[in-house]
Amino acid sequence: MNMPRKPVDLRTFGCRLNAFESEVMRGHAEAAGLTDTIVFNTCAVTAEAERQARQAIRKARRENPAATIVGAGCAAQIDPARFAAMAEVDRVLGNEEKLDAGQWTPALETAPVAVADIMAVRDTAPHLINGFDGRSRAFVQIQQGCDHRCTFCIIPYGRGNNRSLPLGAIVDQVRALVAGGYREVVLTGVDIASYGGDLPGRPGLANLVRRLLALVPDLARLRFSSLDPTAFDDDLVQVIADEPRVMPHLHLSLQAGHDLILKRMKRRHLTADVTALLVRLRAARPGLVFGADVIAGFPTESAAMHAQTLAHLAAWEIPFLHVFPYSPRPGTPAARMPQVAVETRRRRAKDLRDLGGRLRRAHGAGQIGRIVTVLAERADFGHADDFTPVTLRGGARPGALVRAKVTGTTEDGVAATIADDAVAA
Repeated sequence: MNMPRKPVDLRTFGCRLNAFESEVMRGHAEAAGLTDTIVFNTCAVTAEAERQARQAIRKARRENPAATIVGAGCAAQIDPARFAAMAEVDRVLGNEEKLDAGQWTPALETAPVAVADIMAVRDTAPHLINGFDGRSRAFVQIQQGCDHRCTFCIIPYGRGNNRSLPLGAIVDQVRALVAGGYREVVLTGVDIASYGGDLPGRPGLANLVRRLLALVPDLARLRFSSLDPTAFDDDLVQVIADEPRVMPHLHLSLQAGHDLILKRMKRRHLTADVTALLVRLRAARPGLVFGADVIAGFPTESAAMHAQTLAHLAAWEIPFLHVFPYSPRPGTPAARMPQVAVETRRRRAKDLRDLGGRLRRAHGAGQIGRIVTVLAERADFGHADDFTPVTLRGGARPGALVRAKVTGTTEDGVAATIADDAVAA
C-alpha cells in the first residue's frame, strides 16, 4: 500500500525575520514539489539557541527516519561544517542560499552544502509571500544585515552587512498581506533602525513609515521589531507621535543598564541617553509602552553593576523585558573577556525576569476598566495595541480586531471581556 507523502515541515527558531524567511522557504519548497522534508531555520543569537536547534534536529531524525532534513539559517551560515557533520542532516543552506528558489530542487540534484560568503552579498532580493502559517499578524522584511559590531554578537557574521529593500517592494508585500486579510504588520529585519542608509537619497525609517501608511491606507496596525535607542531622530519621534496606526509599543535593544557594561558591549548609547529618550517619547505619545532586550551576566559585570541595571529598568518602567543569560560566542570579543559564573548569570537573569513580572503586573493593573482594541490570535487570546497579552472572554474570530473591557490581570497580561460592539473599525 502506498503511504501518503508528508508536506514540507518548516521549523523556525529565533527572530521575526526568520519567521518571514521561513514562509519564503516554504513557498520555494512547495513549488519544487518537495515532500517528506523537514527544514530547520536556525538561530545563532546565543549558544543555547544553536544547541536547541541541533537537539531538535536529532529528535526529528529519530521520529522521521525517512525524511530529508535541511539545516538552514544563521547557525548553519556561521558554522556549516558542524551541521554538515551531523549524521541527521542531509543538506545545509546558508542565509542567502535558503531564499534562492534554485536551491529547492530535489535533493539528488543539489550540493549537500550551499553556504557562500555572506559578507560578499551586496543586495537583498525582495520576496513576495501570501501569508504566515498559523499567525494572525504578518512580518515584513525591510532590511537585512547589520553594520555594527557589538562585542557579544555573532549575528553580523550570519547575516552580513546592512542591505535595505526598496520602498516599492515593501509596499507590494504589505498590500498583498492586507488584501489577504491581515490587519497588523510588523516591520522586521536585523537592524531596522539602519533602514535606507544604503539606498539612493538615504531615506530613513520614518520616511518609509509615512510613505507606506499613505500608500496602503487599508493597513490597520503597524509595528516595529526591535529598535536601537540611537535610532530615534526627530522624524521618527514625530511619526510615532502623529500616526495612530503606528502602535503605542516600542521594543528597544537596551542590553544593559550600566554605562561601563554598555561601553564594553560596544553599544552606542548610555543610560542617560535611555532616560532622556523615554521622557521624550512619552511626552510625544502619551500611553506609549516599552519592551527591551537585556543580557544578564555580561563578562566583568559585578553585583553592583547588576543592581544598577535592575534599578534603571525599574525607574524606566519597562514592563516587557526579554531577558537572555549571557552566552559566549566563539569569535566575538566578549568571549575573550573575564566571564561571570554560569550560575550567577542564571540567577541574575531570574532577578531581571522577576522584575519584569512585577512591572507587567503593575502595568496590567493600570489597565483595569479600560476598553482596549485587541488583535485576536485565538478565540480566547490576543494582544492589545500596546502589546499587552489579553485573555479574552466571549470568543473572537482569529485575525479580527475586537474591542474588549479589561476586567483583571493575569500572570503575563490582562483579562478582558469582549464588548457588545466587539468588532473594531
